[in-house]
Amino acid sequence: MATTLRRSAQAATHLRQRLHPRRIAAGLIVGLLLIIQLYPLIWLLLSSFKGPTEFNLRPIYALPEGFYWQNYLDAWTRGRLNIYYLNSILVTFPALLLIIATGLGAAFAIEIMRWRGRNLVLLTFLAGIMVPLQIVLLPLFSAYYQLQLLNNHLALILTYTAFGLPLTIFLFTGYLKPIPREVIEAAIVDGANIYQVFARIVLPMMANAIVTVGLVQFFFIWNDLILSMTFINDVSMRTIQTGLLNFVGQYGQREWGPTFAAIASSVIPILIIYLALNNLIIRGLTAGSVKG
Repeated sequence: MATTLRRSAQAATHLRQRLHPRRIAAGLIVGLLLIIQLYPLIWLLLSSFKGPTEFNLRPIYALPEGFYWQNYLDAWTRGRLNIYYLNSILVTFPALLLIIATGLGAAFAIEIMRWRGRNLVLLTFLAGIMVPLQIVLLPLFSAYYQLQLLNNHLALILTYTAFGLPLTIFLFTGYLKPIPREVIEAAIVDGANIYQVFARIVLPMMANAIVTVGLVQFFFIWNDLILSMTFINDVSMRTIQTGLLNFVGQYGQREWGPTFAAIASSVIPILIIYLALNNLIIRGLTAGSVKG
């Protein structure tokens, strides 16, 4: 009897805590923010399946009558979305590889190794975070023109790498701080050289951090518009964001279905990648918040 009464009292206390006005208000705010974030994506996805006449004859918030897959076919063929997708892949992943490889190596040298002037080098890299992108567009355009790199993916790869390194080095140095120095010293005493310490000890510990930083830089590169518009004029060399901008101009208001299908094709895969790596990102952010 006493056990039953105790369980009932605990259940009542738990219910009162769940129905506390602060918890209810917090839940309503979170629900409202979730609706604000998800509604545009859901509306975009549903609009991509509407037929040509539904945009003119039905309200904009109406559900599609069916799944009109022709919109996606038109986006990938007549809209040349397949070319834009391939160009974005050819630019994004080489730039990511360079950013992560050079950024991780620089952060390891600055944070783990001991040498004179390393703090000054770190400050020099951090100063790059404060440089606005718009200031260097004209000098970069002039330099790439002289080097005949305009309408070349190499110009985008070099620029993305240069602008991604300062933030990457800053984040990686923060992730390297909590790594126990005793483990590194023990490996050196056992005969490991600096490259073995980096590859066998530091690199496995940085897996979550690499995913987190890589995804941050991936979003920046994939969604870039200003650099692609500045250095790429050839239609066959455009990335997906520049292609989408011209895609709307090409079809105008007469074919919004393929336009929404093209936008959904560029957004939905990114969300899938983020959801798939969500746990690794959270662990990476948590590891980066630990102070050494």
